[in-house]
Amino acid sequence: MKELYVKDMKAGTNAKVSLMIMKKLYRDNNNNTIAYAGDNTGDIKSTIPDKEDILKIGDVIIAEGVVGNIFDITSLEKIENFNMEDYLSTVKRPIDDIMKEIEDISKEEFKSKEILALNDYFFRNEEFLEKFKKGIGGVSQHHNYRGGLAEHTLNVMYMAKSMAYRYDCRNKEIAILGAKLHDIGKIYELFADGPFSYTLKGEMEGHIVIGVTMLMEAFDAQHELYSEDFKERMVGCIVQHHGKVEFGSPKQPNTEEAYIVHYADYIDASLNKISQIKEGMTPCTWSGYERKIEGKLYF
Repeated sequence: MKELYVKDMKAGTNAKVSLMIMKKLYRDNNNNTIAYAGDNTGDIKSTIPDKEDILKIGDVIIAEGVVGNIFDITSLEKIENFNMEDYLSTVKRPIDDIMKEIEDISKEEFKSKEILALNDYFFRNEEFLEKFKKGIGGVSQHHNYRGGLAEHTLNVMYMAKSMAYRYDCRNKEIAILGAKLHDIGKIYELFADGPFSYTLKGEMEGHIVIGVTMLMEAFDAQHELYSEDFKERMVGCIVQHHGKVEFGSPKQPNTEEAYIVHYADYIDASLNKISQIKEGMTPCTWSGYERKIEGKLYF
């Protein structure tokens, strides 16, 4: 059980604490590793005695030392058994509650054979579900915590459903399933089993290309079931969900359902970022400049 967290470490005291190596900076003249080590409450610059340079990013150590501007570690032990959620930011809601709500919307809305088959190809696959439930929505932008991908997906589905009915979308099921699948490529684009980062595949391809590849594999698995119109509309929702070319979208939306998925995605990503900025802010004060929203906010 982890007992001490970075936020509770006080300067000028001795501490024994378990930390994850988040970022290695350099080696000093005494063969120490200078790195950021931390947990789900923050990180602290640390001097780590590691003469053989064995420790890697993502390793967890029990460290003893003196806390100051730098945590000067005098002894350490690497541990193999730990709770990942103690060291990485995690969604606040229970992930099973989020998944149940996703499933409830799916059962309520999905009726056609094509829709059901494509949904089940992914969401009846245990390997996919395991990756999806711990997936992150981003490394540093929106929903950048474990379970964030599922939370974002639920919110986008909810808004897509609302807009599809409010504006009487002709292809409501496609809009809602498009919302559910729009970010599936992130399970391979983003690394969530240690300090959050992009995978090599993610750097090379990005989640839109990866997501389209995953869709094509699903279509090929039951090629006789899917019409060309259905396939192109579903692919369009994935390809176009960033909206504008300058936002990373290969094509801007050109179907009703793709517009719905795009705007639902944009709203949730923006408001999640605003929620993160708001945390810890005093009422009636301004935030600093935020690149995601291209401005500052008054709370």
